[in-house]
Amino acid sequence: MGHLTHDKDEVYRLLAERLNKNPVGAPINETLMAILHRLYTESEALVGSKFPLLPMTLEQIAGITGISADQLKTILDGMADKGLILDIPRKDTFYYMLAPMVVGFFEYTFMRVRDDVNLKDLAELFQTYFHKKEVREEFAGSDTKIMRTLVYESLIPLAVETEVLTYERAGEIIRQSGGGAISICPCRHKATHLGKACGAPLEVCTSLGSAAEWVIRRGMGKPATVDDLLRVLDETEKLGLVHNCDNVMNKPAYMCHCCGCCCVILTGIKEFGQYATHPSNFIPVLEAETCMGCGTCADSCHIRAITMHDEGNGTEVPVVNKEICIGCGVCASACPTGALTMNRRPVLHIPPDNTKEKLIRTAMEKGRI
Repeated sequence: MGHLTHDKDEVYRLLAERLNKNPVGAPINETLMAILHRLYTESEALVGSKFPLLPMTLEQIAGITGISADQLKTILDGMADKGLILDIPRKDTFYYMLAPMVVGFFEYTFMRVRDDVNLKDLAELFQTYFHKKEVREEFAGSDTKIMRTLVYESLIPLAVETEVLTYERAGEIIRQSGGGAISICPCRHKATHLGKACGAPLEVCTSLGSAAEWVIRRGMGKPATVDDLLRVLDETEKLGLVHNCDNVMNKPAYMCHCCGCCCVILTGIKEFGQYATHPSNFIPVLEAETCMGCGTCADSCHIRAITMHDEGNGTEVPVVNKEICIGCGVCASACPTGALTMNRRPVLHIPPDNTKEKLIRTAMEKGRI
């Protein structure tokens, strides 16, 4: 291990600089450095700092790092168990890539109960980090968003049913995935360590397809059938949670069921007006004659996109801020009289075809390629 001896602070600084080169980077500050020191050993930090931007084989990474393949394999396996890298099977070998912070090692740190790290300490550090202005801007600061919001399928108007594509339907995304994995919601888990968790269920974080295979293999979630995942979808809808998924058209890797009190994405919108999710292709519209002014819709909105306005005659009506609304359908689902319905937006969002296209778009928008 003598060849791994370097200036410790410099090793972690180089790791931070490498992470910040990702399409969705990690702005460098004291809080980030504290997080990295807690999650990475010095050897892992050194290896991570030398990781290429593209997935590579063990032999290729050994050539870059100068570490023997056997020794490197041990380090990489340990990093994968901690969610610091992804090991992706292809044909008869594995390709390795450095996990970004989001969607990446933040989620993998809190997707399970662990005793090898101080989760309360890390929860406080991540909470501080996510509230930094430069961090919020990094996560939300491109036209191509990390995630996209899915409308409740039951609210899609019959008039446009035939026009709605698979990528807009949460249920169809799950069916096409063939199954996946269920894990602890990272955001809600983090909130429990901060003493701020709500009553929403923890085990609802959904991974899909090949992404789920990795989650299961690394012990971060349990296998789930299509029916299992559809039950989670139905249960979280009844609780009025927001469905957000990977912002790609084909084979999304994950689907989240979010609340406005714990979710990093929704609190970023509610507290700072910064969006890391792209709104759905739907928007709520009020049928005033059936509205009874109860305010249930405003109370149910996780990002405060609906406010009640006094009409001057003792009645109140909801007003939807279309510049804020993410089109999840929670408000329309909660309305006791059906006065809110979900209509097509005039301009539709067409997500990137796949993860590669999403990352290339993001990197180009940020001037990183």
